[in-house]
Amino acid sequence: MLGKLYLVATPIGNLEDITLRALRILKEVDIIAAEDTRHTLGLLNHFEISKPLISYYKQNEKIKSNFLIEKLLEGKDIAVVSDAGTPGISDPGEEIVKCAIENNIEVIPIPGACALINALIASGLSTREFCFIGFLSSIKKDKREKLEDLKYETRTLILYEAPHKLKGTLENILEILGDRKIVLAKEITKIHEYFIRNNVSSILERIDEIKGEFVILIEGSIESKKDIELIKMNEMSLEEHYNLYEKQGFTKKDIIKKIAKDRNVNKNEVYQSFLNKS
Repeated sequence: MLGKLYLVATPIGNLEDITLRALRILKEVDIIAAEDTRHTLGLLNHFEISKPLISYYKQNEKIKSNFLIEKLLEGKDIAVVSDAGTPGISDPGEEIVKCAIENNIEVIPIPGACALINALIASGLSTREFCFIGFLSSIKKDKREKLEDLKYETRTLILYEAPHKLKGTLENILEILGDRKIVLAKEITKIHEYFIRNNVSSILERIDEIKGEFVILIEGSIESKKDIELIKMNEMSLEEHYNLYEKQGFTKKDIIKKIAKDRNVNKNEVYQSFLNKS
């Protein structure tokens, strides 16, 4: 009989946030794979749970996944936990899930704390749609390129950022995305939890007073990439607009339809315009 793989969410600060189900699973499994065994040991000791611990972090994730799969195939039940929050969300977990599915091993999520969701619901920004980015690249060029890609994203953006990179990241956000409303959520669920809500420029003025790990939430763009493209197209002459689609391989009939749609006019008007120019 195959073992089961449990993805167990653990508290992100306040130990009272662990669920009764999570405690039961941690007591019942044969092995706990932990991002930092010392950190997890403190959690287990607090709840008087004693289980074999295996180190499972980003740098050894692929190697340890193979070992854990062997144990699961032997019938051992395993719980994967990160230092805080939900495994697989900017934390180890993704690789073992893929391997488990490939081996027909049942994967069971044990829900609980998640920093990005708690930051979002208390942010005051739109919760209808959001885009989770996680940590931006530590390579400056890649970080800037990613922000450029997100410039016209209309959904609320959610990032994680380390304390020593916070100022630089906010400066990049201001330069590339503009002076938008943002929210910094710090120490969520902990004693010193607080939210800073303001425009990027205002927060940057007092950045030296701000320390700690943050979730950064950014107001979505008012204009979408499609809106910008349509504005540019409407600024083109009909000939330029026509040539744009002609280079993409569209037929004359389809080009006229597309131009009419882009400019929100009747296709006969577009057709007539070309006749008048010919």
